[in-house]
Amino acid sequence: MPKQKYRPDGAQLVRLPLHSDRGGELTGRVASATVLFVDLRGYTGIAERLAAASVMRLLEEFCMLLAQAIDGHHGHIYHIAGDGMMAGFGLREGAVQGAANAMDAAREMLAAFAPMASRWRRDLRIDTGIGIGIHQGEVALALLGPSGRETTTLVGDTVNVAARLCNRARAGEVLFSAAVAAAMEETAAPRSGDEFLQLPQFALRGRSRPLDIWCVPASERVLVGTGS
Repeated sequence: MPKQKYRPDGAQLVRLPLHSDRGGELTGRVASATVLFVDLRGYTGIAERLAAASVMRLLEEFCMLLAQAIDGHHGHIYHIAGDGMMAGFGLREGAVQGAANAMDAAREMLAAFAPMASRWRRDLRIDTGIGIGIHQGEVALALLGPSGRETTTLVGDTVNVAARLCNRARAGEVLFSAAVAAAMEETAAPRSGDEFLQLPQFALRGRSRPLDIWCVPASERVLVGTGS
């Protein structure tokens, strides 16, 4: 990691009434977390080409892969949207460890998805990939939803930025913010194989200030769009 003066992005604090959800988490509290979004590229075209039952089987396999990577690195899944997933890291372990865990989970996702994508390409003639976005900052742990159907999730500007970074990532890439880069620098042990590139600042839609971003570049570029 090149030595830089990082400029972590500001955060929006969202305060909600404190109470415990069914899992014992204290929702409504504001905490620092690393948020990871991952998305399957080209999903709309896949759903158009394949029968619904086939799409369901692909999504089941895909979601299981993501869940294993998240669970294996002490993350928690807060949202699933068929072709995408949001996870939080570091709410218990702290900011530095949360960033390291999120990055390890992202690397595992990319490595595990590569043979799956090759098999889909061979058997189903599908070209696809995954893009990942990671940001760290303040979040609120919220219990949202209609009565009897509430779910625990993370809300705040940190979540929005991570989602935007995921949208901007090319297939096979991880985009992450300067806040994550700064936390990674504080990791005690050297992290072998880390090859990070700092990219030019860019403005995220709906935000007033440009963002400093870094990239774990794709080993292969898949010629699909960056959105589904």
